[in-house]
Amino acid sequence: MAKGSHGGLEQRWGSKVRIAMVGTRGVPARYGGFETAVEEIGKRLAADGHEVMVYCRGERHPEPEYLGMRLIHLPAIEKKVAETLSHTGLSVAHAFRRKMAREGADVALLFNAANAPLLPVLRTLRVPVATHVDGLEWKRTKWSGTGQRYYRAAEAMAVRWSDALIADAVGIQDYYREKFGAESVFIPYGAPILTSTDTAKLAEAGYEPGGYHLVVARFEPENHVHLAVEGYRRSRAEKPLVVVGSAPYADAYTERVKELAGDDPRITFLGGVWDQDLLDALYAGALTYVHGHSVGGTNPSLLRAMGAGASVLAFDVNFNREVLGDEAGRYFADAATLAERIEAAEADPGAAADRGDAARKRAAERYVWDDVAAAYEKLCADLVERRLTRKTVRPK
Repeated sequence: MAKGSHGGLEQRWGSKVRIAMVGTRGVPARYGGFETAVEEIGKRLAADGHEVMVYCRGERHPEPEYLGMRLIHLPAIEKKVAETLSHTGLSVAHAFRRKMAREGADVALLFNAANAPLLPVLRTLRVPVATHVDGLEWKRTKWSGTGQRYYRAAEAMAVRWSDALIADAVGIQDYYREKFGAESVFIPYGAPILTSTDTAKLAEAGYEPGGYHLVVARFEPENHVHLAVEGYRRSRAEKPLVVVGSAPYADAYTERVKELAGDDPRITFLGGVWDQDLLDALYAGALTYVHGHSVGGTNPSLLRAMGAGASVLAFDVNFNREVLGDEAGRYFADAATLAERIEAAEADPGAAADRGDAARKRAAERYVWDDVAAAYEKLCADLVERRLTRKTVRPK
């Protein structure tokens, strides 16, 4: 991407703008959608000449920079209820020290509404901040009543203290408008577009194109891995089901999923697959990709499957219909329907392949990382020049 191609901050200010990206595990992206977004957006902003500072936790990258982004590594409390907020707290403290030394960010992008209690600190620094609110985290069953109340309160704090809210799905925009009377900026994720399958990678793993059904998900109830396994077991499918994924803090649910699989020889659990080339090959080579996610916005795993040309069988919620539309996927809400969808794909693999082609085309047209980065650059320009403020979020 050419420097200044977005016509944004570099050209308007005549110098680099310092952008802090806070609240994720950081880069290189190895874990989830937020991290992938930070990497894809951050490297493009850096290529356009801006100083991008990414706060990271976990495994350290050996160099202080990555794809043009400056990496700032800080620790976290390794407990489910404290990991994200503890790391973000240290990140905000670090940002405070840098600001006092006149080396701080001109604008901050905060990921995850769970970090919203720290927004007032950023405001004391007079750093304009946009909060990417993610999905409806409080609906996740891993959180107790206390956790759910916290996330609901954090949503309200994000609305109150952010200069802008970022929603990656129209459904999320609708939720914040209806629940809080709050406006948000719609910026989805991008999708990597694959045009061929790495058959060598598949062969090494023991699979062939079109020879299996695929699930890729963190093992959490709202991702409906249990429903995918139950629906497959009910089917008369001849091709195996390959399940990729695991989850920290989810031993009981993992056990439940494996009990549902029983001794069915058609089902294989691969665990986490961190080889991205292999994972892409698995998406591209699957006869169907079963997507059970239900509480997020625009899900990165779904976009990756679409970009790989996978034929998607998706859990029937508004977020998935928004991304797939009517032509690029088929839907299920229970195990019996999923079993029918799987059997239909095996009976007519040509129709399944056509849906995969439609999914890839839709992803290539609607979910483009260059466009996403351009939207973030415009957002940062609007924040720095104070065209977006808390009054914009809460117009009432």
